[in-house]
Amino acid sequence: MEDFLRACQSAVLDNEAKALAAKMGVPHVGLLQRANPDNDAHHLTVEHLFGILLHTGDMRPLLALANEFSFDLVAKSAPEPQALTKSLINVGKEVADLTIAVHEALDDEHISTFEKALIRQEINHVRQSLDVMDASVKAA
Repeated sequence: MEDFLRACQSAVLDNEAKALAAKMGVPHVGLLQRANPDNDAHHLTVEHLFGILLHTGDMRPLLALANEFSFDLVAKSAPEPQALTKSLINVGKEVADLTIAVHEALDDEHISTFEKALIRQEINHVRQSLDVMDASVKAA
């Protein structure tokens, strides 16, 4: 927990605390007090943490929190938008591939470990194609 609290304080101190406080709509001194892990009288709220992450882009607190629970934090890259018709065709193709994989797995009324892996792979392809379509709709 200490690393997380220190990361929160560093994010505030290293990102122009006065300007950050103004963006968050909190008093500068109040933000500094709340971010100070040695100050037992004041603590950051979830809303404060969200504001720090949002306005600074400094993910050290989130990285420290993930690390505390043995998780890795990996940034997700946004998919490149395509023409809507192209992305729709791709979604249709991926759904068809998923449908075929499920039908083939059900042919013998037993789904093997290998078939489960293939189905899950096709599900991921559908998700990825839907993410591209979502980006395409946003860009349109």
